[in-house]
Amino acid sequence: MNTSQVLIVGAGPTGLMLALRLARHGVAFRIIDKNSGPGEASRAMAVHARTLEFYQQMGFADELVALGIPIEAMHIHEEGRELASLPLGEIGAGLSPYPFVLSLPQDEHELFLVAKLARAHVEVEWNTTLDSWMQVDGEVRATLSKNGKAQHGVFDYLCGCDGVHSTVRTLAGIEFAGGTYDHRYYVADAEVAGGNTDLHAHLGANAFALMLPVRSSGMQRLIGILPERANGTAAWVFDDVLSEVEALLDIRVGKVNWFSTYRVHHRVAAQFRHRRCFLLGDAAHVHSPVGGQGMNTGIGDAVNLAWKLAKKLHGQASDALLDTYEAERMVFARTLVTTTDRAFQAIVAQGAGGRLLRRWLVPRALPFLSGFEAARRRLFKTVSQIQIRYADSALSGGHAEELRGGDRLPWFYDGRHDNYTALRSMDWQLHIYGEPAPDLLDEARALHLPVHCYPFNGAARLAGFGRDCACLVRPDGHIALAMQLQAGGALRALALRLGLEFGHG
Repeated sequence: MNTSQVLIVGAGPTGLMLALRLARHGVAFRIIDKNSGPGEASRAMAVHARTLEFYQQMGFADELVALGIPIEAMHIHEEGRELASLPLGEIGAGLSPYPFVLSLPQDEHELFLVAKLARAHVEVEWNTTLDSWMQVDGEVRATLSKNGKAQHGVFDYLCGCDGVHSTVRTLAGIEFAGGTYDHRYYVADAEVAGGNTDLHAHLGANAFALMLPVRSSGMQRLIGILPERANGTAAWVFDDVLSEVEALLDIRVGKVNWFSTYRVHHRVAAQFRHRRCFLLGDAAHVHSPVGGQGMNTGIGDAVNLAWKLAKKLHGQASDALLDTYEAERMVFARTLVTTTDRAFQAIVAQGAGGRLLRRWLVPRALPFLSGFEAARRRLFKTVSQIQIRYADSALSGGHAEELRGGDRLPWFYDGRHDNYTALRSMDWQLHIYGEPAPDLLDEARALHLPVHCYPFNGAARLAGFGRDCACLVRPDGHIALAMQLQAGGALRALALRLGLEFGHG
């Protein structure tokens, strides 16, 4: 009989991150994957600031950054002509310890996470499939096939991180409403004459192509829409797109190391939680590739769920805490699918409207907006996912100046103090920016809640903190309670409402 508390199905970035966080929280689990090893058909390239902040909590963000390339600029093209460029190098300076977009192939990313998991003495069970599962008497009973041999296991929870064709979701009978884009995409790693360290994007009617650097091989990643052709069902090869890619991006391609094609969906599951079953990543939501949001969103799902599962399994929270996973992540997923779909449809639209957007609005708006710090900061906040907030969550409450319960804790660094260092505990904590009120300190002490006090200075003000404000910070680095006035009782009230215990790792 299985002694693991959680079964994770799928060992892509989402499943691996969930496993790493559960391991850090002391939760027993198994992680299985139907494949024979980490993926080789790498599509996701962008690693955004919020993901790197989560890795910083775990102590290995800088290692990952060293494997990739921070993108210095984005160039927009049409028909081989550059329409506009936007500097990206330090676009988020002061907003995050990682104020850039990192280019890193998903296959290398996965290998890195698998190695980190191995250091935690956990191995992914490859060549293992989920054949069936059911929820009976407060437990999940699963039948697995490992290297062709049947196994039976009993778990407290089941987590489906198994992609767009999720077996977990299908067996649960959860609807996955949405659609599939008409276009089919290609992805390739290729040598390009002259090299490149920036992101290049071609926008055109029914045409879309990206080029960005891949450090490990010294090659370029090429992503785009397959053109129309007359030879029907014949397998695609890179030569089918070579001339169009070279013309669109004004490049000359040499050796091609890898080429693949795929379809893109835009769907959101009707439920992210079905009693003891949770859906994460592409099993819960898929959308267009605009903004490189997919993989980062799945990793965010894993971070959101891991600490909640751990608190529940350790007897430090009620079931109501688990309900907040769906409430928080589904709202964001629906918004993301809608916005990326609209952006993608506008980019590739035919007709006068599409041409106006690409040829007149984009080349004029991007340089104009890049000249305004507020516009650059807004763009970074949106794409990097540091702007994600859970304002309507049962966990969120209060306000302090610009801050609201549910916001990501702003990064504060004044040359001496860095408030993200404290987040490495990955547990509840109270932050105070200024002078602490004795009553609040007494309440935190009674609740076994760690307290971190920081000076209120210019850096704190720029980060968005008010003088003497207090923030109850969740294990994932989001603010649960924001308190401009350090009144007692609020911490205890939240703990009682959700059956929470603070300060228990």
